[in-house]
Amino acid sequence: MAPFDRVAEYSSRHPKPADTAFAYGTAGFRTVGTTLGSTVFRMGLLAALRSQSKQGQTIGVMITASHNEERDNGVKLVDPMGEMLQQSWEPHCTRIANAETDGDVAAVLAAVAEAEGVDVAVTPRVAYARDTRPSGAMLQAALEDGLAAVGALGTNYGVVTTPQLHYFVRCTNTAGTAAEYGAATEPGYYRKYADAFLRLVDGKPAPTPLHIDAANGVGAPQVRKLAAALSSPYLDIVVSNGDTATPGRLNSGCGADYVKSNQRAPQGVELQRGARYCSFDGDADRIVYYYADDEHGAFRLLDGDKIATLVATYLRDLVAAAGIGDSDLEVGVVQTAYANGSSTAYIKDTLRLPTVFAKTGVKHLHHAAEKMHIGVYFEANGHGTVLFNPAAVATLHAAVPQTPAQADAIQRLWALRDLINESVGDAMSDMLVVEAILISKAWTPAQWDAAYSDLPSRLVKVVVADRSIFRTTNAEQTLTAPRDLQPAVDALVAKHPRGRAFVRPSGTEDAVRVYAEAATRADCDQLAYAVAGAVFDKAGGRGERPAEFI
Repeated sequence: MAPFDRVAEYSSRHPKPADTAFAYGTAGFRTVGTTLGSTVFRMGLLAALRSQSKQGQTIGVMITASHNEERDNGVKLVDPMGEMLQQSWEPHCTRIANAETDGDVAAVLAAVAEAEGVDVAVTPRVAYARDTRPSGAMLQAALEDGLAAVGALGTNYGVVTTPQLHYFVRCTNTAGTAAEYGAATEPGYYRKYADAFLRLVDGKPAPTPLHIDAANGVGAPQVRKLAAALSSPYLDIVVSNGDTATPGRLNSGCGADYVKSNQRAPQGVELQRGARYCSFDGDADRIVYYYADDEHGAFRLLDGDKIATLVATYLRDLVAAAGIGDSDLEVGVVQTAYANGSSTAYIKDTLRLPTVFAKTGVKHLHHAAEKMHIGVYFEANGHGTVLFNPAAVATLHAAVPQTPAQADAIQRLWALRDLINESVGDAMSDMLVVEAILISKAWTPAQWDAAYSDLPSRLVKVVVADRSIFRTTNAEQTLTAPRDLQPAVDALVAKHPRGRAFVRPSGTEDAVRVYAEAATRADCDQLAYAVAGAVFDKAGGRGERPAEFI
């Protein structure tokens, strides 16, 4: 039997919705869950082919829509080291998802196999999981049909967080090698991070409880399992918004995206002075912290920028304490244009660490961080991690401490590397990193926050006739088209102290986002809406012209 002979038969069970187009982006496919059956089936086929192209290494498939509302769902593929799917394969995903007939599906699969030189005699292996969304079970069944259609060996991890699936894929593919990452099981995940965490905090005073908003998502049961595995006063947690059973509650009025976007505590959480709070998103790959200030009890956000500077500071100090020169083990930070200007200035001027900007999207930050010895990357939304490149690992192996203090610093660097999920941003791993640093420094959230003050910022959406006319350069901070728009933006920015603004087209709808910041809230708001008005006037705005604060 030819390798794709059964594809059309299985595909007929999962017809593509009429007049619907799908596009694979940084987050994979993401839309209303009930419309994704055909797409998830086809991703099973393509995941198997990707595995064959990697000589039978395990490829991951995660069914999730992260911070989206509960009715949505999505699917994305995970490459062998737990990283995002290689970008050159994204068009293959889009092409097969949009194949119109069952015969076309098989034909596209065969065409991809030929174009990529895939040996289809290799046994494909795929690991898969889903989050708590109601449509997840139906989509998982579609995926399993895709695997069956091409004879792939599947490993079902059930309901876990997105970062856990990435971790399992990396562990599976590195097992028995010098780069072995850990046991590809849930208990193995908890054990690895619990052990690394305790190595960093042992002997320090235990902190007060940490209040976790789990977005009524999969992070709730998983973080409880993590705390149980630790069984330590160093991680005493109180979980709020942990209801994964009641329909409609996922990401509703809670979660990292809600907290970051609305600059307020999640529903059901009343802030108390002196306490620490954090929020996961629906699949637990993002995290933000926050607290109530001591003076007025006002909400204070500690977002991805704040996490990045905290982690970078700690790493910089450990490298210095280890007696390793910057030329051998340099810490760097990767940011996007959405990073607050104060954080960038703090990294460059106070920490004196190299900083680079990357296009928005985790895959772009990840690739930039790989070029650094130790690369710290976080988007402002709280999605990020730390990468130790091979040269950094070799330097740590070769380091010979001359004093007990240097030996301790080197051991802490190893422990921190073990505590970080290098494959992808991971809310639970990142939470343990932040907690370990705060415990080590005996810092409160207010002391962490005091490093620098964010500039006031605002994000405005402008609906336009055609987003494709917008082109950017300089990590999306500068427009190259429409040609007369960037000079207008520059002129508006020049009117406001510490002003900065950029215009970026949406990846999913005919709209652009205008980001602005300035020294005062009044200046920031005026700048944001002035730039939004210029976009509307000069680039085909639709609907009502942005006019607030002008």
